[in-house]
Amino acid sequence: MGKYTLPKMPYAYDALEPHIDARTMEIHHTKHHQKYTDMMNVALEKCSNDIQNKDIKEILSDLSQVPAEVKGAINFNGGGYDNHELFWNNMKPNGGGEPGGALADAIKASFGSFADFKEQFSSKTAPIQGSGWGWLVYNPSSSKVEYIAMSNQTSPRTKGMVPLMGLDVWEHAYYLKYQNKRPDYIAAWWNVVNWDEVDSRLSKAK
Repeated sequence: MGKYTLPKMPYAYDALEPHIDARTMEIHHTKHHQKYTDMMNVALEKCSNDIQNKDIKEILSDLSQVPAEVKGAINFNGGGYDNHELFWNNMKPNGGGEPGGALADAIKASFGSFADFKEQFSSKTAPIQGSGWGWLVYNPSSSKVEYIAMSNQTSPRTKGMVPLMGLDVWEHAYYLKYQNKRPDYIAAWWNVVNWDEVDSRLSKAK
């Protein structure tokens, strides 16, 4: 079985300053994301070769194929692995602003306006308890973009959704800089969103 390895960051740890600090990014990537990677590999060792050779996206999209004894571990660690790879690429230096093109149209169709979407995303993500994520997803059933909140590291893929943009609100993502001020972290995060990447994911999802 090919072992999963920690994905490389697409930019330097300090590239998102002052919105997200370098030390938080380094710890988040080298400690937390590394742990999800390592523990997913451990869990996959107890799976058949057929499952081991599948992409993590395929596995998360159908957890019924995973042995019961490791389903929870793969849901948590596999989700953590995939979610964080998406998260790093969701962001970029000098990001933010508003999306354009098809993504802007999809957001307007589902939420009324970008301002309404941003307000809904922020207000629904801020009160998530414990380790959770706020997500903009594409729902193949409705052919629309939607907001969903997911607990822990559970991937939207497990619900049949395609994750487009996720915000990690577990304390390890912001506490060194923002302490208990999660809304401040969320407000700052909008300044680094990589809309080109989100738009690209939507195009592929369709």
